Amino acid sequence: MTAFGKIGKPATRALQNHGIESLEQVSKLTEKELLKMHGVGPKAIRILKENLEEVGLKLTGEE
Repeated sequence: MTAFGKIGKPATRALQNHGIESLEQVSKLTEKELLKMHGVGPKAIRILKENLEEVGLKLTGEE
């Protein structure tokens, strides 16, 4: 498991290729920005949101 949880290798690589290494960095992005990354799909978004919530964070623009 990575800092992002079990989001899958393609999504993990996509985040790392954009210089994103932590959930704190993920929280600065919007869902739309994440979905534009090749390898990040709806399942990865769902898992990322769950992991962010566990540490008291949310994606940018979410209530």
